[in-house]
Order: sequence, then C-alpha cells, then structure tokens
Amino acid sequence: MPFPASHPALERALAAQGYLEPTPVQAAVLEAGAEGRDLLVSAQTGSGKTVAFGLAAAPTLLGEAEKFDRAGAPMCLVIAPTRELAIQVNRELTWLYAEAGAVVVNCVGGMDARREQRALNYGAHIVVGTPGRLRDHIERGHLDLSELKVAVLDEADEMLDMGFREDLEFILDAAPKERRTLLFSATLARDIIALARNYQDDALRIDTIGRNEPHRDIEYRAVRVAPNEVEHAVVNLLRYFESPGALVFANTRESVRSLHAKLRERGFAVVGLSGELSQRERADALQALRDGHARVCVATDVAARGLDLPDLGLVIHAELPVNKATLLHRSGRTGRAGKKGVSALVVPYTRRRKAEQLLMAAGVEGQWGGAPTADEIRAKDQERLLDDPIFAEPSNEDDAGLVAAMLEKRTPQELAAALIRARRAKLPAPEEIYDDPRHGADPGPRARGERSNDRGDRFADRDFAPRGDFGDRPEREPRADMTNSAWFRLNTGRRNNADPKWLIPLICRLGHITKKDIGSIRIFDYDTKFEISAEAEVKFGAAVQATVRDDVTITPTTAPAARDAGPRKEYAPRPPRDDRDAPRRDFKPRAPREGAQGDDGFSSAKPYARGEEPKRDYKPRDRDEAPKRDFKGPKREFQPRDEAPRARAEAAPAPRRAPRGERESVPYDPAAASEKPFRKPRANADAGPAKPFKGPKPFKAKGSFGDKPAFGAKPAFGKKPSKAPFKKK
Repeated sequence: MPFPASHPALERALAAQGYLEPTPVQAAVLEAGAEGRDLLVSAQTGSGKTVAFGLAAAPTLLGEAEKFDRAGAPMCLVIAPTRELAIQVNRELTWLYAEAGAVVVNCVGGMDARREQRALNYGAHIVVGTPGRLRDHIERGHLDLSELKVAVLDEADEMLDMGFREDLEFILDAAPKERRTLLFSATLARDIIALARNYQDDALRIDTIGRNEPHRDIEYRAVRVAPNEVEHAVVNLLRYFESPGALVFANTRESVRSLHAKLRERGFAVVGLSGELSQRERADALQALRDGHARVCVATDVAARGLDLPDLGLVIHAELPVNKATLLHRSGRTGRAGKKGVSALVVPYTRRRKAEQLLMAAGVEGQWGGAPTADEIRAKDQERLLDDPIFAEPSNEDDAGLVAAMLEKRTPQELAAALIRARRAKLPAPEEIYDDPRHGADPGPRARGERSNDRGDRFADRDFAPRGDFGDRPEREPRADMTNSAWFRLNTGRRNNADPKWLIPLICRLGHITKKDIGSIRIFDYDTKFEISAEAEVKFGAAVQATVRDDVTITPTTAPAARDAGPRKEYAPRPPRDDRDAPRRDFKPRAPREGAQGDDGFSSAKPYARGEEPKRDYKPRDRDEAPKRDFKGPKREFQPRDEAPRARAEAAPAPRRAPRGERESVPYDPAAASEKPFRKPRANADAGPAKPFKGPKPFKAKGSFGDKPAFGAKPAFGKKPSKAPFKKK
C-alpha cells in the first residue's frame, strides 16, 4: 500500500530514497488516532523504527509550515543507547528532514565535546545523542530544553539494561511537561511500562508483532563443534555462505581481538568493533563495512542494537549469547527490509544444553547440524564460479581482441585452469573439521522451541536402539583394527586416581575420535599409555596438538613392555588332600541325661558336652534332708533392755530474755569499750607500732648488659646468681 499522507517535504525525501510502501510500524504511527499523542511502540528490530518516529514527530515539529525557521533551542530530542546507533539515527533523520531544512546535531561520547558545544550554540532543530553526553551538556548549560516539543527514546529497553535509568529520568525531568514522548522498544518489559507510566500521558500502545514471535526472514542454525574448533567452524561458515556482509559476535573484548587477528591471518577482509576502540575507529570500521572494503565485522554486543548494515546476510554467534533478548537482537542485524538472512550459533559439545534453552526461550526453531566441511565448501565454490554473473556481462571490442590474442597463444583448457587458480587464490582455504555423529541426534521438541505436556510425546522423539527378543542389549560397535596402531601417553596415572571410566571420554573428547578407535589402556603410577588405531592416528594427533590445556598433556610414545615379558615364576603344585576320598564318619546321637523329659517329667533334655556316658550319677538334692551348716560357736542370746528408763540429768532451764521493749537502755561508755579489745592483740605487740606503708619499692635497673646472666645459663641450686655472667662450660 502507498504511504499515508504526511508532510510534503518528508514525502519527497521518502520518494527520493526509493520507499514505495510503509512497514507495519510506520503505517501504525501515521494513523489518524496517533497524531499528537504519546506513543508506546513495540516493534521488531529492522522494521524501520527510525523513519517511523521521524514521521510521527513531523506534525508536531513543522505543523503547516513548509520548512523550519531559523535554528535555536532544539525542538526534538532523540536518545539512543549506543554511539553507533545515535550516529545512524542522525544520518537517517538528516536525509528525512533535508527538504524541510532541519539542522540535526549529534552529541555522543568519544567525540569532541567543544565542537558539539559550538554546534549547540549556533542552534539546532533536532539533537541526537547518548544519555551520558546529553546529561553532561544539560548540566553545563550548553543544551537548553525549554523549547522542546518531542522527546524520543529509541531502544529504551537496552538503555535500562545498560544502567541509564538515572540519566533518562534526569533528562526527561529537565524537559517541559507539555512535550510529546515517543518510546520505542523491541520488548515491553515491566521496567519499560513503569517508565512510560511516569513520563507519558495517555500513551497509545502499538504492538506490530506478537509477543515472543520470532523473525520470519531469519533462518536459525545450530552448528555443533568440538570445543577447540570454534574458530575453524567460523571460518567454514564464512566460506560456505560467502555473504557480502557478515557479523561475528563475541562476548568479550579479548575474544574480539583474538578472533579478528586469526581471521585476518587467514585472508579475510575483517574489521573489529568493541568498546575499547575510540569513536573514530568504530566509525571507520562501520564505514568500511558499508563501503564494501571489509566483508566481516567481529564485534561485541555493542553492535547488536539498531545498526543497519547493507547486504548483511550472515550473523555468526562465535560465543553463545547470555539470554534470549541478546540472541534476538544479534540475529536481527540480518533479515532486514524483507531480505533473508542466516543466524548461526556455534555450539560446543559442552554447551549444547545452554543452546537448547536459548532457542526454546526465544521461540525459534534451530536446524541442528555439523559445520560445513571442506568438500562441501569446494562444491559451493564450484557452483558459484559456474553461475558467476561476470559471464553474463557483454564484452566490448577491447575484450574481444584480447580474447582472440589469448586463444592464439593458449588453449581454452589452459585459460580455464588459470581462471580457476586466480579465483581460488583470492579465497581463504577451508578448514578440515571433525563432526562427531553421536552429537547429531534430534535434540527433541525442547530444542526446536516446541512444548509438550505428554510424556509419551517427549520420549517419542528420541532414537532408542532396538533390543532383542528377551531384552538383550544391542550389539556393540565393532572395534577398529589395531594393526600398526600408535601409542600415546597421558600425563596422569594411578596416583591421580586414573580410571578408564573417565579416561576414555576424555580421550574421545580431546582427540575427536570414538570409543572403537581406542585399543589397550595401560595405567601406571604417574602416567597412562593407550593405543589408537592406525585409521584415526593422524586425526587424533592433530586434534591433541591443537588442544592447549594446563592439566592434560597427550604426546606420542612407544608401546609399553608386554605384561608377560621376562621369566615367569613357577609355583609347585599343591599336594592333594589325603582325606578327600575317605568315607564320611558316622556320628552317633548323644545319649540323653538321666531324668530327661519322657522318663520322669524332668524338663531338661540337653545332652552332655562330650562322651556318651555321664561322668557321675546325677541325683537332685532334697533341700529338706540336707544337713545344715554348723557355725562356729553358739549364737549370742538376745538380751532385752531394762524396763526402767535411764536416769537423765536435770538440765537448768534457759534464762528468759526480756522483750525488746522491756530491755534497759545502757549508755555507751568509751572507757569500758576500750578495755574490751576488738580483736586478739598481735604476738609482737611489744615491738612498738607498725611501720607506715610507703608504697611499692621503686624499680632498680640492673647493671650493664654484661651483668646479666648469659642466655641459656642457669644458676646453681640454692645459690644466688653472682653479678658476673654465667658461661657455658
């Protein structure tokens, strides 16, 4: 559909840029119900949001006027999270408002602040900047917001994630209350809703896509690789797709530097983009990518938001993103404006679970597979060479004359071979990469973004090995032929609890082989030697040489000595037992004791310990007939007490104490009191009065150092140490 009616100057600018029909978000902001209102817009990346808020702000900024008046205090303020996005917005608004005569000023970090100050003093209609630099100009008095009519927050969710909430609130509080506030975000999270509620008045909410709906123009691929072959997988992906523009994302600046250097060594036209670069270097890198001087850009997440790079058909996640939002924003750099794109996640074997969770959370379906092999890349190169558009271009007279001269001197086969060699020399060589098929099974509905509540549906996607008739285990994979095998040494042994249970998976993971390629394993005290088949020897050696680990070292070695080497100790045979063939002895039952149960009713029937006859006749004793024991001497007869009570001494009655009120009060007599001593006098009372206490004795320093006893010397027992130092004998 054609563009809805907007300002004539903006319509001419859109026609000059080749815009024929609006995107959904652009059509939504130009509806009659959105004119003059605050907007809360959610749209996917690459949907034309910059042109959308430029068109939405035009009626408020221009009104019925054809052009802007003389520039003064800014009328529109656009806030972006990153410098690159702010520069891109500045460029988009410059051509959009060129017919209207707008002055657009950029204020971003890393640029000359004095130049920005002079530009603001000359006057501007639209100011685009990052939150930190804008706040700095406001605090210094260089940026006057008294005439502001429209405030735009682009990628508001990213600004909140980067910690710019305080700066945003400061800027919005400094703006007039009567302004329009246009808030654009890829997702409408809770923080965005709260910010809109505080700084917008009756905002119109516009959702151009469903929540968590993936981008339909992007093909997601999950590439499984060994942990030490991530760089090889990136090289093969770049060679296989041969996109005019490609973005390779890493999580840290160090990873960006390393990957940029290695791709450059392999012959790629590559630039780097990270936060450690200056603004000039970052701008030059993006410009080289736009101009075609560079084909690959290795960047951190600083390039994941808002950047619009032409002909960007491939995005490679060399390191997995931290969350689903980062995954969607990274991938959104491709597949823009209706073009198709590929987003490839390089997934090491150890991070497969993390990749499955990311794809499921983002609601996208990833196509799992191995990295492109060298043979597949060569086949692609052949197809691209045969279908190259250069063969369809018409030739001129100069070309015809040169062709005739070359055909006279060279054969067509020689010319074709030279063309192939020249074309191949410009292309980086593909890498030989290993793909373990065990990691290539279908990951199930969770990795494909599907949700299943049925337990049977979940297990139906798994590939179980068939079993025999009676639950027999499936046949094992046959072992490789160990003829002409090679031996390797691993620097861990029995002292480090080496065990085949974890040694075999370690060897397979580091050497990119399977269990069938491993032969004998000999574990010693300090190292382990194992056997690798001749078929996998070259691949295993190259893989372990490329793996750098501080704790594990695998090196080639010689075969260990055979276990049966050397003379074997002969042991004498054990003599046979003499009684082995003898008949078993018949045991007779023991005779019961006399009086057992059955004869006279005695309860005990336990036989005696040994022997067949009792040692003595057992006869129970009759206690009544047994003679009593004679005690020495007759018993003492009991003498009863006399019936008459003993005479008791008459005790004198205690004197009666008079009550307290009846006592006589005796006056105190000091003389009488002095006669009665308070305590017992001292034994030496006749020696005179005691000497008064004069305090502790003052400390008297000893003599010189030489007067002290020598170290370790002890005085004689019972004697005082002399002033002379002790000396050891």
